[in-house]
This record gives sequence, structure tokens and C-alpha cells, in this order.
Amino acid sequence: MNQGRLRDKPRMEGAPPSKEPGQKGIATDAKKPGLKEAFFASPLYDFLYPLRPVTNQWAAKYIIVIFALIIRLAVGLGGYSGMGKPPMFGDFEAQRHWMEVTQHIPVSKWYFHQLQYWGLDYPPLTAYHSYLLGKLGSYISPEWFSLHASRGYESEDLKSYMRLTVILSELCFYIPAVLYFTRWIGRRRQQSPIGQYIAGAAILFQPALILIDHGHFQYNCVMLGLTVCAINNLLDQYYALAAVNFVFSLGFKQMALYYAPVMFVYLLSRSIYYPRLNIPRFVAVAVATLIAFGVLYAPLYLLGNISAIFQSIHRVFPFERGLFEDKVANFWCVTNVLVKYKTKYTTSQLKFFSLVLTSAAMLPSLIITFLYPKKFMLPYALAACSMSFFLFGFQVHEKTILVPLLPITLLYTSTDWNVLSMVAWINNIALFTLWPLLKKDGLSLQYAIMFLLSNWLIGNFSFITPTFLPKVLTPGPSVSDVADGYRRRSLLPSNIIWRIIIVVSYICVGAIHIAELWYPPSQRLPDIWVLANCLVGCSSFALFWMWNNYKMFAMRNSTISDL
Repeated sequence: MNQGRLRDKPRMEGAPPSKEPGQKGIATDAKKPGLKEAFFASPLYDFLYPLRPVTNQWAAKYIIVIFALIIRLAVGLGGYSGMGKPPMFGDFEAQRHWMEVTQHIPVSKWYFHQLQYWGLDYPPLTAYHSYLLGKLGSYISPEWFSLHASRGYESEDLKSYMRLTVILSELCFYIPAVLYFTRWIGRRRQQSPIGQYIAGAAILFQPALILIDHGHFQYNCVMLGLTVCAINNLLDQYYALAAVNFVFSLGFKQMALYYAPVMFVYLLSRSIYYPRLNIPRFVAVAVATLIAFGVLYAPLYLLGNISAIFQSIHRVFPFERGLFEDKVANFWCVTNVLVKYKTKYTTSQLKFFSLVLTSAAMLPSLIITFLYPKKFMLPYALAACSMSFFLFGFQVHEKTILVPLLPITLLYTSTDWNVLSMVAWINNIALFTLWPLLKKDGLSLQYAIMFLLSNWLIGNFSFITPTFLPKVLTPGPSVSDVADGYRRRSLLPSNIIWRIIIVVSYICVGAIHIAELWYPPSQRLPDIWVLANCLVGCSSFALFWMWNNYKMFAMRNSTISDL
């Protein structure tokens, strides 16, 4: 059955992987860094290898999507935010409540109704989305969303319906956009179709998004999917359409604002600077943006009134909640141990400090984006900008790490082994920062399984296979067989300093988990392990942000064709 598979044939030490006649991009020349095919030595590659013939390639996409859906469904069998915890319950109840409110309350009152109990605090597109899903659910069972009487409703059939709505939302918005992105980038980097699908699978199996949307329970996939659609439009040079999709992304969740500076600067540069002044494009983008906002808020005005619009805008900017609520792996929460911001400074002062630090942090990426608005740098720019917001922004939640994680994870399409290493690392750290939240939701098993599964699929455990584990757990050659110089033993970057940083961070992650298991927090230090989690996460995110900006600076004059 394995006859003819080049990966199973022995090679001389130091010899680059060979290629079949007419086969493109299995690996780069030995003198070039990186791999033409991402995750060449991984179970993902082995799993999709039989589909390499042209006649079978069509099936790869459907197999990946079906497998991704099965994993999401399995995660959905676990707990969720606020399960069985009255009186407020959690995010599951918030989403259900919005479906209830948007059906039974006039549009003019949507953003005024019961603000003390999960009042609607997301932009209008979330309200329309809730109305549609609630209307569909009411046809099945009206008691799920009956006004007031359904508060805290947690029947098994309702849970199944709500889980299904997240699956359908992701199928409509996120999954197709990701697969299109990986195909677009892969073709221009001369990756084989299977290589493109492998990169797509690595993105779709990002554990953080799966655990938050299908475990904790939210609809981040809609906002992120619309953002990827906007990125795809930019790649295809449909600038006005990109503006529309991004406005809709903003209209679903205000956290898309983390991307807004880069999107604005990129569109501005492409309209007035690079490669030349283009007035029709500038006008088209401006008009499309205004029309998109008009379409977004028109129902609130036509079916409600102008006060409904003002209230919706007020609700999506919760400055009155303070600098931060729960423990989060950003600058403010970590340094608050030393500087008690909430008692020492007013809210106005803290908003000003946050604005200054966030602006300063994202400025380098904005300058480079304006001067060098190249398509292949878009994920780097979006990652650097959104990470600046996460680290220094006002009222950041732990789940907000999904926003910078999107463009970071899109870099799984890279053919640079060092980039893949950094992306895999920061995904693991991001998942670790979600541990306190997932533990509270009863998702400890899902957390552990998704960490192991996501790393195993991309070959991040290949280095331990030859010595400690049966070969069947990581089929094919170990990563060391195909890495630069064929000497590396793991998915780690070539730079020794970064290797040390990553290994030390993993040691800290393991130590915190073990310490939390054996030494529960005391009454005197109830948050010690959560703060340790935040410290490791914040330090890693800050270092990654520095690497990201350096990478953009180093690539600004790259001879890579303007993908």
C-alpha cells in the first residue's frame, strides 16, 4: 500500500527530499531555508498523501471540512459558559437571551432592554444574526425563546440547536474564506493543491477558536470569517468590496476595530500612494464604506429611531467597566500587581494612557503598511496591530486573543520554517492563556485533547517519535529529516535565542499546570496561578509582537512578487 511513496524511501544524510516527475513543491532546494510544502513531516501530510493524484484532489477539501466539523461537534459535547450557574449564567445564556429579545422587543428598544441582565452590547449585525437564529429556533420550539419565561433555559434540545447554529455560521463565513485564502496564497507560492489544503487544515484546527466558539460558546467565527473575506478581496484587488466586508465584520463585533488601522492605511496607500494616485479607487472605497455603514444601521433607524443608533454605539464601547475585568494576559493586568491602576488613576486618565501606549505600539506596523502595502505582508501587519490592541487596549478580555490569532494563524501558509515555528508557539501560548476560562467552563479535557491534537497534526511532536513514542503516532519521517540542514529535532526556529525563549516558555507552562494541580491557591493568594499564567502569556505575546514588527521591517524591501 505504501509502494511508491517517496517519503518511505531511505535517503542519504543531508540529501534533500526528492520529487516525482512533474511534481511541484515537495521541498525546496537544500540550500534554501524553509519548506515548499508546509508541515511536510506531519500526520496531516500523511493523511492527505493518497489524494495527491489530480483525480483525487477534489476530495481533500471535503475530507478536511468534515473532519473539522467532527472535532467541533465533539468539543460541543462538553460544558459551556455559565452552565447551571444562575442567576446570570454565562455567554450561552447571553446569546440565547439576545435571540429572545430581538424577536419580542421592538427594534427601537433592542439596546435599552434589561441592561442589567445581558443587555445587547454588540453592533447591529449581531442583533440581526440573533433575530434570524431565534426566529428559526422558535419554529422548532417556541419556549426556547419565549419572553422572560425562557431565562436560563438549558434543555438538551436547545443546547443542540445552539451548537448547530455555531456550526452553520462557521460553514457560511469562516471555513470557505480560510480555504480560499490558502488556495490563493498556495498557488502563487507554487505549492501543490494538497500542500494548500494542509495549510488550510492547520488553520481550521486552531484550538483556541474551536474551544471558545464550540466549547465556551460564542460566534467569533462570523466576525473573523468576514475579516478573512475582506483580506481575500484585497488579494484580488476588489478594494471597495473589501471595505464592505470589513464594515460588516465591524458590524458584527467591535473587536474587529483591532484590524481597522491597518485596513484603513492599506486602502489609503493603495488609493493615493502605491503605486500612484488613484482617485476613482479612493472614491469607490469611501462610497462603499459609507453605503455599508448605512445598510448596517438602516433597520435601526427605519424600524426604530435615531436614539436606537446612538444607544447601540454607546453600548459597544464599555469604558465604564474599567481598565480590565477578569485576569487577562496583557500589560495592564500583569503590571497592576505593582501599580494599582484602578485606585491610583481615574478612568479618563487610564483611557488616555491606554490610547497613547496602543497608538505607539501599532505605529511601526502602520508606517510600514503605508509605505509598503504588499499583499504578502497583510497578515503580519494585521497581527502586529491587533496584538498592540490586545497588549495595551482598554477593557480587553481573555477571549480577545482570538483577534490577533487570526492573522497569526493565517501565516501557516508560509513556506518559511522559522515562521511556522513562531506561529505554532504563539498558538500554544494563546491556548494556555485561555486555560482559566476553559477550566471554569468544565472544558479541561477538551483543552488537553485539542492541545495534543493540534500539535500532533502539524508534526510538532515528531522530534520525540524516534526515541520515546511508537512510530505509528507520528507517521513518516521525523521533522529532522526535512528541516533546514536536516539537523533540527523539533518545530523550533533556527535562531538559538528564540529556541531558548520558546523552550523556557513551555517549561513555565508545564510547571504552572503541575503546580496548580498539586498546590491549590491559598486564601492569601487566590489568584497566584492565574497571574502566573498571565505573566507567561503577556511576556510571550510581547516578544512575538517584537518579532512580528522586526519581520515586517526586514521584509519591507523583499523581492518576493507582490502577492
